[in-house]
Amino acid sequence: MKFTRLILLTGLGIGLSACASVDMPTRNAPFEELPTGLVQAPEGYAPVPLAPAPVETVSRGTADFDAPALPAAAAAAPTSGSPVQGIRVHVPRSLEVSEANRFLPSGDIVWRGDPMGDRHAQVQAIFEAAMAEGVKRLSGPIQADLVVEVVRFHSLTEKARYFTGGVHAIEFKWALKDPETGAYLTQPRLVSADLQALGGRRAIQADQAGQTMRVRITDHLADVIVQEMTTAEGHRNAELGLIQRLNRI
Repeated sequence: MKFTRLILLTGLGIGLSACASVDMPTRNAPFEELPTGLVQAPEGYAPVPLAPAPVETVSRGTADFDAPALPAAAAAAPTSGSPVQGIRVHVPRSLEVSEANRFLPSGDIVWRGDPMGDRHAQVQAIFEAAMAEGVKRLSGPIQADLVVEVVRFHSLTEKARYFTGGVHAIEFKWALKDPETGAYLTQPRLVSADLQALGGRRAIQADQAGQTMRVRITDHLADVIVQEMTTAEGHRNAELGLIQRLNRI
């Protein structure tokens, strides 16, 4: 499978323009059953230049990992050579949100980087922006839709950020699908994309420099999707110590 995936992803190149939870029934649920076949390139297929096209994103809360692509306002536009024609991000409503101000609250979604509101929609917006930014750096002949499903988005509470910092614990699934047939071009992959979270004075200084939690996570996820789509081994999750391990219990 790694060999097959590597062959497919050789058409993608990096352009130079460019915390403890004990109740976990939702994020540990098994994957939905997904097709396993790969779409073969048509006979006589050859790389051709791609015309500029905006990345399409679905409206918040309506995406489905297996649904056909739906047009909506673009979060961002890729470079003209980007192989990704559309982006769909799904944040299941079954993911539990925690607003508890503890060091390590339970819950699938913990997020304080936006005002109080629809946390599912806020997380979706972060992923949409990150994926769009990432695919700008790609070039190649493959035309595909990028589909993403968030599994876990466990950031810092106010208390943890003020005192200790910690880990932004993030997991998501992604795959490439044929924009016309909806068939899978790559097998859906589960990615752990944890990021060191700043706390105390370092967090204040980062905010003052414009490096808010939202900015840092968005930039990080953009890097992660590029690594996933351009290397055979994909993104390698960082080793971030005890808090990271507690987050995975």
